[in-house]
Amino acid sequence: MTTAAPLTPAQVAALPAMIPVLDAFPALNIGETLGYQMIRDGEFPIEVLKLGRAFRVRKADLMAYLGLSQFVAAEVQSAAATNDDAPGVQPGAPSTEQPAPTSK
Repeated sequence: MTTAAPLTPAQVAALPAMIPVLDAFPALNIGETLGYQMIRDGEFPIEVLKLGRAFRVRKADLMAYLGLSQFVAAEVQSAAATNDDAPGVQPGAPSTEQPAPTSK
């Protein structure tokens, strides 16, 4: 079986919060056979969660293992900066949230 092409940091960042191991293998540049063998032997570098018959890993764990935590932080900051340009949003405008009512 051939190994899928490695994923770029942007592709890894676009993955869902709980990643099927078949999507995590290319991020780690390993093939399916080796990946499942590592899981079976308890040698997979990231905690693997078994949900029913499905094996999943947390995106946060994968990002941390790959050293991409700063990549995600930069994306979040970039998104926050561009959100100020959204229609109807005034940059620096005070929050319009009301405090939660308290019971007497």
